[in-house]
Amino acid sequence: MNSQTILVVDDDPQIRDVLGVALERAGFRTVMARDGVEGLEAAKADPPALAVLDIGLPEMDGLELCKAIRRESNLPILFLTARDDEVDRILGLELGGDDYVTKPFSPRELVARVRAILKRAGPVVEATDGEPKTLRIGLLSLVPESHVCKVKETSVTLTSTELSILEKLMSRPTQVFSRPALVDAIWGPGMVVSDRTLDSHLRNLRSKLAEAGCSDAIETLHGVGLRMGPCRDT
Repeated sequence: MNSQTILVVDDDPQIRDVLGVALERAGFRTVMARDGVEGLEAAKADPPALAVLDIGLPEMDGLELCKAIRRESNLPILFLTARDDEVDRILGLELGGDDYVTKPFSPRELVARVRAILKRAGPVVEATDGEPKTLRIGLLSLVPESHVCKVKETSVTLTSTELSILEKLMSRPTQVFSRPALVDAIWGPGMVVSDRTLDSHLRNLRSKLAEAGCSDAIETLHGVGLRMGPCRDT
């Protein structure tokens, strides 16, 4: 996989041009597609580091395209949407998108979000003995470098954003993270991320871990923040 390749799927040629210029100026290589079918073919032919998908695509809409991509890989996905009320569906269990930008959008903001997602999806530093770092709490284990998460022997598939949230909490299991501190740690300082976006990722992450047998993995201290739970048998 070329770590510098971004797939952009949008039926509006002006948006494709704007994104192409902005991403290439930022040092990325871009591959363009005009509809969902073309986008899926491009993703298979030249697997990108990240895909930017418009929801309202012809032939196969962005939601169906995301589902098709998710059947093949955990490719990070950034959605373009004209409606804020689609956030829960975009980021929730049904699709598992990594982030979204609402139209009309700033190309600079989109590039910043692409970089933030790629940073979360990238490899982490290995432990000093050369073995990948493994985090363990109760029944839960996480190997961030290889994106492997398990509850006992049950594998849990996470998006890059979900993995980053879990890694941050597991790396400091006794620390209580305020919501702003968690947003800064995951998306980067200065990035504007709504409470609804964070809540969608947390709800999705908790649901996946609970389904695997760990319903107490993330604790909420009302008015204070979030921290890791014990992750015991449930």
